[in-house]
Amino acid sequence: MNGPGFLQIASYLIALIALAKPLGSYMARVYQDESVGLNRWFAGVERLCYRLSGVDPEQDMRWQQYAWAALAFNLFGLLAVYLLQRFQDVLPLNPQALPAVPPDSAFNTAVSFASNTNWQGYGGESTMSYLTQMLGLGVQNFLSAASGMAVLVALIRGFTRRNARGIGNFWVDLTRSTLYILLPLSFVLALVLVGQGVVQTFNPYQTVSLLETSNNTVDAKSMGLAPSPAGEGRGEENQTGKPTKQTLALGPAASQIAIKQLGTNGGGFFSVNSAHPYENPTPLSNFLEMLAILLIPAALCYSFGLMVGDTRQGWAILAAMTLVFVALVCVTVPAEQRGNPALTALGIDQSIGAQQAGGNMEGKETRFGIVNSGLWAVATTAASNGSVNSMHDSYTPLGGLAPMWLMQLGEVIFGGVGSGLYGMIVFAIVAVFIAGLMIGRTPEYLGKKIEAFEMKMAAIVILIPPLMVLGGTALSLMLDAGKASIFNPGAHGFSEVLYAWSSAGNNNGSAFGGLSANVPFYNLWLGLAMLFSRYWLMVPVLAIAGSLAAKKTVPVGPGTLPTHTPLFAVLLIITVLMVGALTFVPALALGPIVEHLQMLSQH
Repeated sequence: MNGPGFLQIASYLIALIALAKPLGSYMARVYQDESVGLNRWFAGVERLCYRLSGVDPEQDMRWQQYAWAALAFNLFGLLAVYLLQRFQDVLPLNPQALPAVPPDSAFNTAVSFASNTNWQGYGGESTMSYLTQMLGLGVQNFLSAASGMAVLVALIRGFTRRNARGIGNFWVDLTRSTLYILLPLSFVLALVLVGQGVVQTFNPYQTVSLLETSNNTVDAKSMGLAPSPAGEGRGEENQTGKPTKQTLALGPAASQIAIKQLGTNGGGFFSVNSAHPYENPTPLSNFLEMLAILLIPAALCYSFGLMVGDTRQGWAILAAMTLVFVALVCVTVPAEQRGNPALTALGIDQSIGAQQAGGNMEGKETRFGIVNSGLWAVATTAASNGSVNSMHDSYTPLGGLAPMWLMQLGEVIFGGVGSGLYGMIVFAIVAVFIAGLMIGRTPEYLGKKIEAFEMKMAAIVILIPPLMVLGGTALSLMLDAGKASIFNPGAHGFSEVLYAWSSAGNNNGSAFGGLSANVPFYNLWLGLAMLFSRYWLMVPVLAIAGSLAAKKTVPVGPGTLPTHTPLFAVLLIITVLMVGALTFVPALALGPIVEHLQMLSQH
């Protein structure tokens, strides 16, 4: 990696950390019902939401009530998105007259967007109408993100309350997350993205004449473009068979791109996601979208510190996340920059130069290069986002291993908005429990004793995703229906299946594109994995919140483990890495590690 590469990564990290404190402070004030300006101006809107939905904002819910409210609300969203897809052919805002989405694909997509996974087995511009994209997918981008933030706030109240029965009100937390945090940030980012050239229009797709004809007849779908209105999949041709026209997909994209990044959703308006020039046209839009991926997860760490009364607690967790993130960036980017030794042996120049980015540029946009592609790949898999500006399937074995392992760690290195931090707090509970065993003392975290119930719930949170990933991978490789979608033989084909289940089982949404997953087998089973991994984790986290809220605060004593120190940050990192290593290294050895050794042997 050269000097400009280091400068790009450093600039990104500096901007991220610098924005974490002011945004984190703002969000803490929102959740503590303090004045932030917006809640003065839109207080009437907030009250109207409660009145129309019949919600009593003063009700303090027990954790069971909070969980039922969250589950019922998300189930309603899932059904709404499913029905929108199934009836989009008879609904308005469908200028391309796209047909209804098949049942298995509609189920998978509905689960995906309700669970904040945004796994996409479809091409957005060739499958979804404008209404489905906006009213279905776009709305769920807000609400699924707000649900995760609400659960986090409930867990924080578990630490701050004493001898309490309630952990807050789900409807209030959901409304404030959406109205005062996600909507304003998305509005500002969408305006900036429109200024950079991201499309935002209700006009139908446009057919334009090519400035130059191509010697190769390539269908529009393989180029990441929409099919022509007649549905034949390519532009008009002249008498020589060379295409002379091309259909350009349009739509209200900018508004959805903003929340897909800020809400760590990741679902693209177009099939090639943020590699598409209409989603991500410039280096500035690339930087801002990439910054938006980690912005709220990083800022929530500072919010956590403020709300528990000790900002050092938040900084310790943020430091642990950042150290793991930087370490894996330093794996992916150099691996891609070195390129493929098999190509070097053929005399292909993969060095960095004035005319080329060098390294492994397969599947990457030349306008972004190696560093911005690799940095995005690590950020999107660290943050449970799943959006891509390059194709992860084309990465070198080690370059693809790092993003895959980030997901397998449980999406706690930043993770999804809310869900990443509450997952990391669960790991912190496990870390203090281990430390307590080492010194023979009942473990405590933020003044609350960690006892058998909390550890049982923490075990569920940690074990469910690996069960989904490893069990699902094994199922896919045992059944003919699972193996039929694998188009790459050997270790890389195994990696594609493992990556798909890692993505679904940890609610990420990115993919190794060589696996044909839009088939009934994968639509059903990956959909079920997304459901279990979202809600079977959310419920035990709320159970921990309820248990902690009911306890008294234990005063700090000489035997209390400080949880704001560099030592605890290291202990937390070790706990996360050991769980990930012990669980997934054998599977990784069969996939990317073997593939790396095969690549070296070919050289």
